[in-house]
Amino acid sequence: MSTETGTSCGFVALIGAPNAGKSTLLNALVGVKISIVSHKVQTTRMLVRGIAVEGQSQIIFVDTPGIFAPKRRLDRAMVASAWSGAGDADVIALLVDVKRAHDDDTLAILDGLATQKRNKVLILNKIDTMEAHTLLEISSALNARAQFSSTFMVSALRGYGLADMRTKLATMMAPGPWLYPEDQVSDAPLRLLASEITREKMFLRLHDELPYRSHVETDSWKQLPDGSARIEQTIFVERDGHKKIVIGEAGRTLKAIGSAARRDIAEAAECPVHLFLHVKVRANWADDPARYREMGLEFPKGGS
Repeated sequence: MSTETGTSCGFVALIGAPNAGKSTLLNALVGVKISIVSHKVQTTRMLVRGIAVEGQSQIIFVDTPGIFAPKRRLDRAMVASAWSGAGDADVIALLVDVKRAHDDDTLAILDGLATQKRNKVLILNKIDTMEAHTLLEISSALNARAQFSSTFMVSALRGYGLADMRTKLATMMAPGPWLYPEDQVSDAPLRLLASEITREKMFLRLHDELPYRSHVETDSWKQLPDGSARIEQTIFVERDGHKKIVIGEAGRTLKAIGSAARRDIAEAAECPVHLFLHVKVRANWADDPARYREMGLEFPKGGS
């Protein structure tokens, strides 16, 4: 922890509609992969914190679940978590995919921000997909709906505009000591990150609703004498039919998920990994409070 005079530290909550690019942006700002990325919407389920150092400032970015009109209990928990993360931050950063700047989800978030008194900034993402004059029109329209102190135009995927944005955000952090060591990039336990990595590979490998109706837990993590790690994980699904799909013919789908996950987990753990995946049916896992605690979510009352 830094105690030097002149240091500053604070939290920046990244909020936005599903698939706006928050996880891609977080990974780019931190410099390593700490949040899972998928082309499917609503991939992020919990608050993921990434830590970046900019000069004498430590910026703690909080990647939140996408904000949308929730239908299921898990959806409600994710949206509540996102707004909670925003309410606790020093700066709220609304990330908007410029191609969907006027979607219902984005407009609803803008309405929700009207009650937030904290410092708010607007980040227009994927600017490489649109002409400059259209970007200026979008910026003007969104700023007219909310009081943003700054507007940034970036491409999270290509890295455009990120350095300038980090520099500006650093000036918004409050004076004080750093909360994390200089070389720490996330506060997520490695076991939890490993579970998220495997879930990401399921999103990339499987289709339709199945990844949304599944959950991954890391059951054991043992360091072996040769420096490698033996990891066992369980993939929970809701029906026997889902289990067959995840395993695949002759186990090929599960093997492909495990192989892809093992590479990324080994990179995160900085050691060789032996990954063993199991698939179990837990019909009502999405209504089990214990699973919500595992994901760092509050269990919503009411129907599923």
